[in-house]
Amino acid sequence: GNSLRRVLLSSLPGAAVTSIRIDGVLHEFDTIPGVREDVMQIILNVKGLAVKSYVEDEKIIELDVEGPAEVTAGDILTDSDIELVNPDHYLFTIADGYTLKASMTVAKKRGYVPAEGNKKDDAPVGTLAVDSIYTPVKKVNYQVEPARVGSNDGFDKLTIEIMTNGTIIPEDALGLSARVLIEHLNLFTDLTDVAKATEVMKEAE
Repeated sequence: GNSLRRVLLSSLPGAAVTSIRIDGVLHEFDTIPGVREDVMQIILNVKGLAVKSYVEDEKIIELDVEGPAEVTAGDILTDSDIELVNPDHYLFTIADGYTLKASMTVAKKRGYVPAEGNKKDDAPVGTLAVDSIYTPVKKVNYQVEPARVGSNDGFDKLTIEIMTNGTIIPEDALGLSARVLIEHLNLFTDLTDVAKATEVMKEAE
């Protein structure tokens, strides 16, 4: 149970925003005329986007809005390679008579990468790196209880509770994590010829 939990929380692939560029903004301490939130708060809200990428390459998604409006993830312009599964996720509020244009880079990786790790030396001026949480699994709980099969009570029952960000269903997350775990454990079976050649005895049904 604990091994599956660790894989679920750290080793599954996912997509996230790695950087954002907002027209007229040079650093994260700027404010934007006509926008209620400052740049730091907008970046924090952008980190909450639940992104699903159908390609391995980086992609650019864009935002072009005019006030008055409460801007959400559903206002972001994407193509068929990118899906935002939480379109109602709030980003910022813009007042009447103001506009905002922005572009965001989306990447597909594993685990967590801090903003410092997303900085690129050749990035255009005004590119703001963002903390990227790639793992699609938000929370995992598990419980092991005694179980009985027929007259045999020498079994354990494993119950796993999985919460995701919506880009993957819990059943798929569990299956993928089991596959990752098996592939890692297979490395040990290749250490000796005996381990590879020995047939494993299975419990009688």
